[in-house]
Amino acid sequence: MGKALDGVRVLDMTHVQSGPSSTQILAWLGADVIKLETPGRGDITRGQLRDLPGVDSLYFTMLNANKRSITLNMKSEQGKQVFDQLVSSVDVLVENFGPGVVDRFGYPWERLAELNPRLIYASIKGFGPGRYADFKAYEVIAQAMGGAMSTTGFEDGPPTATGAQIGDSGTGIHLVAAILAALYQRTNTGRGQRVQVAMQDAVLNLCRVKLRDQQRLAHGPLDEYPNDVFGDEVPRSGNASGGGQPGWAVKCAPGGPNDYIYVIIQPVGWQPITRLIGKPELAEDPDWATPEARLSKLDKAFGMIEEWTEKHTKWEVMEALNAHNIPCGPILSTRELAEDATLAELGSVVEVDHPERGAFKTVGCPLKLSDSPVEVERSPLLGEHNAEVFGELGYGADDLDRLRAAGVI
Repeated sequence: MGKALDGVRVLDMTHVQSGPSSTQILAWLGADVIKLETPGRGDITRGQLRDLPGVDSLYFTMLNANKRSITLNMKSEQGKQVFDQLVSSVDVLVENFGPGVVDRFGYPWERLAELNPRLIYASIKGFGPGRYADFKAYEVIAQAMGGAMSTTGFEDGPPTATGAQIGDSGTGIHLVAAILAALYQRTNTGRGQRVQVAMQDAVLNLCRVKLRDQQRLAHGPLDEYPNDVFGDEVPRSGNASGGGQPGWAVKCAPGGPNDYIYVIIQPVGWQPITRLIGKPELAEDPDWATPEARLSKLDKAFGMIEEWTEKHTKWEVMEALNAHNIPCGPILSTRELAEDATLAELGSVVEVDHPERGAFKTVGCPLKLSDSPVEVERSPLLGEHNAEVFGELGYGADDLDRLRAAGVI
């Protein structure tokens, strides 16, 4: 059985996280992803946050699965000649350099389209054109300028970054959608096109409900928020769900840092909750029986639930609540996720063997296609596929020796 993107060839000129997260998904879907790296050093994350000396870091291995690696010196004339051939032979080129870097190599979009009119040239930048266009961007800067930090945390605390990498990997997923759309359009037009996603835009897209609430503020306080005071900006609201159904993280036994469970109170769930917490009379009490009655005292409602949950583990609470179809989710630590048997069975967390590192765990492909199953393969060693890829372009062993001697590869 073939893969969804069999026959699609991607030249991956990305580094760090946002770009590699995007091209890794393309590779998982079956594309032939060729990672182009600088000779001798490669992607900077090969050496960042190393836990084992002289071995590719987990930062690199967990973002570059199922790819082939080549090295090429883009500053040399011979390197540019090889690059011309590469561009002519691929369907997609992906990069996440700073603004103008690829242009300064001598390859603006117009030159790339001339080399390959069917090329999809996909880029991740920090910001779109305009005031911020030349600013450097990192994960948390994107969170800061996309609306996430101002709305994350508690009312009396500072703006807070989320542990989810919505600026980097979140943008990478957006770029996958754009690339696939451009490939599909090419089947009708025969032409490639320029594709760009800004990290600020991607984070803003993920924060759309907060932009929704900003506009709702013009008509009065946000009743589903736990805040007492509202100004002219959406406040930080702690663990409030921010949706139509109120939710909160409540403490469980034995009281460790992640011994919490998130509980949502739906109208249909209030009666079984009252029975579980030993206060069945509240199901009929007019001061508590309806969502409208509870809205002004949600802190007290969750306080009563917490008095019950503190006597049980989060797993016991999860079982009890799910038996009544009450939405809930235990707060899972990174250790618990890595050791979760269900996630392992689903392929959400997989173990991969690496020739230098040995076995390590990484995330599996989150996209599940019935006719395109994913086998997560290890990341490539630096330049591991030079002979293979350049051989496909017609370079023989003697040619490769000359290119190595000249520092081109």
